[in-house]
Amino acid sequence: MEKCKEKTFLSSWEWGDFWVGQGNKIKRLGVGDKSGLIAVVLAVKIEARRGAYILIQHGPNIIDANLNEKQKILEELSFELAEWGKSEGAAFIRCAPLLERNDQNAKIFKDLKFGIAPMHANAYEATWKLDITPSEDELMKAMRKTTRYLIRQARKNSDITIEKSSASEDVEIYKELNEAVAKRQKFTAFKASYIKREFETFAKDGQVLWFIGRYKGKSVAASLVVFWSGIGFYHQAASSGEFAKFSIPYLLQWEAIKEAKRRGCKVYDFWGYTDPKANPKHPWAGPTLFKMGFGGRAYEYMKTQDLPLSWKYWLIKWFETFRKMKRGL
Repeated sequence: MEKCKEKTFLSSWEWGDFWVGQGNKIKRLGVGDKSGLIAVVLAVKIEARRGAYILIQHGPNIIDANLNEKQKILEELSFELAEWGKSEGAAFIRCAPLLERNDQNAKIFKDLKFGIAPMHANAYEATWKLDITPSEDELMKAMRKTTRYLIRQARKNSDITIEKSSASEDVEIYKELNEAVAKRQKFTAFKASYIKREFETFAKDGQVLWFIGRYKGKSVAASLVVFWSGIGFYHQAASSGEFAKFSIPYLLQWEAIKEAKRRGCKVYDFWGYTDPKANPKHPWAGPTLFKMGFGGRAYEYMKTQDLPLSWKYWLIKWFETFRKMKRGL
């Protein structure tokens, strides 16, 4: 994985352990040549109410390969995973590949009988990343003027503090904030048990921290940041609308970026992006504008792909398409 340029912790060995802890079956597969491993994939069997399927989040992960090599690797892995999926009664394989969104990569999946999924794979298809190798002063200068100003204003406010925590029980702080956000924005939040297990999975090796923003001692913002394979991932976050005027999430984010630098990370992944101009009503439009203020650029990957394994897939696809339309996505 260290040799793969495009990757997230959703392909890590630790994330496989996370799924096992959730009671899921997993497969870790590799493709090799004379030089050793050239590609790996983490696949998970998901037992959903609408039917079982095989999930691949942000994989397969391939060391630099030309188009023909890439196609052969994906063909081999697809065959193996299809055999496993059928033996497990899965209706389809759902894959969110971290491959550049272009016609060549789209053709590879089309040739392998994949089609664009009606729902994404609980993982982003585009994200906003920041190169954090420059100095802190250079990073500040590269920010949007308003973002830089709000960070400095929050830093001057003695009532505001940012705390770093490695305590898994602080999930309760996040839970309370996140449930309030979910109610306000009308979405279903991850269960606290899910978030806690995620935190504890990476806490074993000191690869995760809570960042908690407080105003006069009251917890008003929190985020979970994973530090893995030279990348800092801003994966979970919530804040109280009541204290929005104090811009605490801006200072919290800056402290997380600085921590990633201290740990030797070269990239900070803000986890998820949509073009706010093209999609102003998208639920991620506001958060994306916030992320863009810190500098960086967008990365767009292939749309989530489905490979049908049985006739049941078409019923599931109809159901998911209808639900997507109902939600206005």
